[in-house]
Formats: sequence, structure tokens, C-alpha cells
Amino acid sequence: MPRHQAEVQIAAPSSTDLRHNPLFLTHIPNSLQRCWAEINLAAFERNLKRIQAALPLDVRYVAVVKADAYGHGMPQMVRRLMQSGVDYFAVANVHEAADIRHMGKGWPILILSPLLPEEDQFLVDYDLIGTVSTPEEAARFSTLGASRDVPIKVHLKIDTGMGRLGIWHEKALALLRTIRELPNLKLEGIYTHFSSADSERQFTRIQRQRFLTILDQTDTTGLLIHADNSASLNTLSGDSPFNAVRIGLLQFGVRPYPDSLLGNVEVEPVFSFHTRVGIVKDLPVGTDISYGRTCSLKRDTRIAVLTAGYADGIPLKLSNTGTVLLDGQHCPILGRVTMDQTIIV
Repeated sequence: MPRHQAEVQIAAPSSTDLRHNPLFLTHIPNSLQRCWAEINLAAFERNLKRIQAALPLDVRYVAVVKADAYGHGMPQMVRRLMQSGVDYFAVANVHEAADIRHMGKGWPILILSPLLPEEDQFLVDYDLIGTVSTPEEAARFSTLGASRDVPIKVHLKIDTGMGRLGIWHEKALALLRTIRELPNLKLEGIYTHFSSADSERQFTRIQRQRFLTILDQTDTTGLLIHADNSASLNTLSGDSPFNAVRIGLLQFGVRPYPDSLLGNVEVEPVFSFHTRVGIVKDLPVGTDISYGRTCSLKRDTRIAVLTAGYADGIPLKLSNTGTVLLDGQHCPILGRVTMDQTIIV
């Protein structure tokens, strides 16, 4: 399906008259919702098995579950990832990491974003792994380790062209030496992030080579080396130094571009959005549809109005381009998606 399209499952309208329902103002049962999301846990578990089967045996699975597992619900997703035997978890912040730690001990949890100074203590409290991008962070974490009399586990991140986190690649070796010399720091991994893996192969090659150049100049024995996500993975073979891959959207059924090593993994969508048909009516040829009159009917047409719009998560960019599923049939979206209603044919 083209990227600009989306499938929206449509349920039949309820015959219940909400105006005469005394519970309407205080509580609406799930069966009366105008729109809702569903998560298919069975599909998620099948995706995990297929991804694991596609990875080389010596490559570790780093499950990225930041932002509430990409909006799918972290507790439910993490529990199944634990049951499937993934090796690592990666999150955006200490709050997400603490949620995972409360669900189970033993799994390494890498924080991909910088920590605020007042959050440093949670590296020890929840046995977490921090990302180091600057000498100041390295010194801070070392001081924390000394004050708590424990080694602080860290990964060094190298900026190879993303321009976000990480030490700029030309300065990476100096920071790497600093980390290894500072007391109370335990270097467990080195990683980078590709900015355009699914669209700019040449620049991705440049980023990869910058990273490899640094790795060639240091001892990586025993370290987790990761650069790839689902979209960029294509180098885990032969004498490659990479021994882990970060898996995010692929887990939830969003496939990367086909040239990725994981591009041919048959994953299924986990998330589906559902809404109801509010009304069905007939309109004559020439009728303009929705705001801006961006669609004009070419013939007499029966249209349906859905009870969800962009305020509920249907993207505006699907106006005049997206489709929904109604009783298993693809139905085009007509005109502009409005705040709480969408017109289909």
C-alpha cells in the first residue's frame, strides 16, 4: 500500500440512541465508542518470531520501545518481548526505563537520550545504561559512580552525521580514551545513528565508514557494537564488527525499505484504528465535498460520513488520497479530513 494511504477499519453504526441514555454524560461503554484503537498481540508475537529467525545467531536483538512502545502500550509489548527472549531494551528516558525495570530484573536497558543531571541517580537506582556524548557527561557519571561506590555502565555514542546526540566522529577517540581512563565507568557499547538509511544510500555509506574508521582504531572486544536499525541493516555478515541491531517499528509491522536485510521479513500490522459510520446519503453530480471544495463529484454518488477525523488521529494528508476498509472493501476518502468527521465513498 502506498505510504500516503491508511487502512481504517469501520464498524457498523450503533442503533442505541445516546440522547436518551442516562449514562451518556458520565460514562460511555466501550461498545458505544465512536472510534478506538486495537492492538493485535498475536500478530506482535508472530512478528517477533520472524524477526528473530531472520537475525544471525550472534547478533543481539535490542528492542526499542520508547514513546510507550511507539504508542502501542509499553507494559503489554515489553512483557511479550521479555517472554520472546530479546537481549536488550532501549528507551528514551529514565521514566520509561523505570517502568521496564519494575516489570523484570536482568534485562539490560539502554537510555538513548541524554540524562538531565537530576536524573543521573536513577542509573544506579534502576541498574540502567547511560549514553555518553560529551566529556562532561562522562565526568558526571564517574562522579556519580564514586559517590555510590558502583561502576556506571555506559555506551559511547558517535555522531557520524546525524547532528543530534553523540560526540562528533573526529573527536570520538579522545572521548573513548577518557571514558576508559575515568574511574567508576564501565564501557559496555559503542553506537551511532544513521539519519537517512531508507532514502540516501550514499550518505549512509559515508556515516558507516566514519564509524568503522573509529572502530578500527580501538579494541572493541566484549562491547556491544550497533549502528543499524530495521531500515539500515545490511552488514551483519562475515567480519563485520556489528553484533547488535536496534529493532523499533519493524516489531509493530512497519516494514523498512526492501534493500534492508530485514526488508523481506513478513511482518503484520499490530495497530488498527476503528471508527463507525455516522450517516449514509446520496449526493448529485457536481456536489463539492468538505472544506476548501477540493473534491467535486463526477457522478451521482452515495457517500458515508465516518465519526472520526484528524482530532482522532486520521492524518490530514490522507485528504483525497487515503482509503479506509469498510466491510473488507477499500473506500477512498473524499475531500479534506475534518476535525471529527471523514467522508468516504
